[in-house]
Amino acid sequence: MSNRINFKKNSFLVYGLGSTGKSVVNFFNKLKITQFYVWDDNPSLIKKYKSNNKKNLKYILKKVDYIVLSPGISLRNSKNKDSLNKYRKKIITDLDLLFLSYPNFKSIIVTGSNGKSTTCKIITHLLKKNNFKVQLGGNIGIPALSLKVRKNIYYVIEASSFQLAYSKFIRPNYAILLNITNDHLDWHGSMKNYVNSKFKIFKLQQKKDFALINKIFVERFKKQKYLSKSITVNSNDYEKIKSNINNNYLTSKINDENMSFVYELSKLLKIKKYSFIKSMKSFQGLPHRFEIFFKRKNVTFINDSKATTLQASKFALMNGKNIYWILGGLPKKKDKIDLTLLRNNICRSYIIGKNTKFFKRVLKNEIKYIISKSLKKALITALKDITKKTIESKSIVLFSPGAASFDQYKNFESRGNEFKKITLVYAKKYI
Repeated sequence: MSNRINFKKNSFLVYGLGSTGKSVVNFFNKLKITQFYVWDDNPSLIKKYKSNNKKNLKYILKKVDYIVLSPGISLRNSKNKDSLNKYRKKIITDLDLLFLSYPNFKSIIVTGSNGKSTTCKIITHLLKKNNFKVQLGGNIGIPALSLKVRKNIYYVIEASSFQLAYSKFIRPNYAILLNITNDHLDWHGSMKNYVNSKFKIFKLQQKKDFALINKIFVERFKKQKYLSKSITVNSNDYEKIKSNINNNYLTSKINDENMSFVYELSKLLKIKKYSFIKSMKSFQGLPHRFEIFFKRKNVTFINDSKATTLQASKFALMNGKNIYWILGGLPKKKDKIDLTLLRNNICRSYIIGKNTKFFKRVLKNEIKYIISKSLKKALITALKDITKKTIESKSIVLFSPGAASFDQYKNFESRGNEFKKITLVYAKKYI
């Protein structure tokens, strides 16, 4: 496959008409590209597009030069997986189209299992505060192809493993790989495939580009013989300045890894230490990510609904004492957590959702738990348990599900918003 695409001469299929797919269609229309088809597993989404001319999918897949696959489509689980796998070499992503269209734009791409969105937001905040022109998009907020690309602007892009798995042309100036834990194995099929997708962020980088990696990935990076300059990130440098940052959210343990990477990047961008510290003072955390949203008497309520894996919940559990932990949902394949060093932080757990057997096995004899099923019941039970103890001692009600939301909610946002809503009602009633 060539490292260039002639958009006028080649033909395309846009597969998947969610926000990403629609951004691809808009991108083609903007460039006045007419040789493209659209497809979605939901037939009702295709009807308004005239480009298909009632052609069947097999005909389209065979005819087109490239298939722009939306990140939600898995080659393992799609009902058209056999047909898609047959033409796998044609598959590219919206990120590929971005890099092919604007090969010289300044890019910072962030990936990892946990902390991507927060890290992207911190980077964007830092650059703005230091008079860099910056835009944020990708897997967070604005689709990559909806960004307005111009000279002298840094583009901070969150890249999911879904996007990276199919990408063939991405080449970031700064590639950041935060961490890798068990996640999305149903989609990728194996941990090996998942890890490989993450490391594709470095594949096409050149000598003048930078790769920021966790120390546990150093040997793998060397074996792959990537061309970019690797920067091994650990917390030592950040720990030296952490106490000078006046921001309780950023200086909590849960953000140590995120901040360590951002600090290393700031040095590469020649942002002075004083400016880094000053910039961080005004940063506000994202909703649903260890969000301390309410306090009543000595009880703190934390919404960590974005924690869709047990490893993500582990970070939250490390960051407090006297925790009343609400967890549950749709568990990730092969997910697990070592509670040995955490059990003294947890007073009791409350399991919600339809997969109670899985979470009972996770907690075993390590943590006291009760089956609550609903979020409302879990919260009320936790509040009653707190009132049985002296209210003078500080306690934390932590909603960190450690699982996906889809067994009971549309997404993690609606789940987190529900927790915040009922907390404001029942905390005042019971405490």
